[in-house]
Amino acid sequence: MAIKIDALDSALLSALATDPRTPILELASRLKVARNTVQARMKRLEESGLVRGYPPNINLSELGFAVHALVFIETDQTKMDAIIEALRDVPHVLEVHATTGRADLLVRIAAQTQEELLSVIQRVHRIDGVKHSETMLAMATPVEYRSLPLVQYVTGRRAK
Repeated sequence: MAIKIDALDSALLSALATDPRTPILELASRLKVARNTVQARMKRLEESGLVRGYPPNINLSELGFAVHALVFIETDQTKMDAIIEALRDVPHVLEVHATTGRADLLVRIAAQTQEELLSVIQRVHRIDGVKHSETMLAMATPVEYRSLPLVQYVTGRRAK
């Protein structure tokens, strides 16, 4: 069942998305509510599973991982769980999505060079059950992963 949020939840999520380290008192002041209200809302959002944590947004390019690719993988369906577990062991794999259509999985990979990307893709091909893959290089990322516009949409606020 979908979690119901209101305008205050949306404003709180927006503030935390901008700076997850904002102190509770500052959030309360900005949102013009009591500290206890902010704490209770945060606890509810966390316990409901809507907020899963406050990790840093890491710029992988600054670590030298400027080559990004999307790899569409066709698999032996009977080996899907083992394939996914094997992909978890590849540090260059950022995300894995189960998909419909010709490909069974969409895998996002980061590498430092095209040579390293090739090596990672070859490692993926050696996973038992991987039949075929198609790789697309990401030339740019004009829209980074985001969830805030959708949160604002749900509560009737317009995304800026």
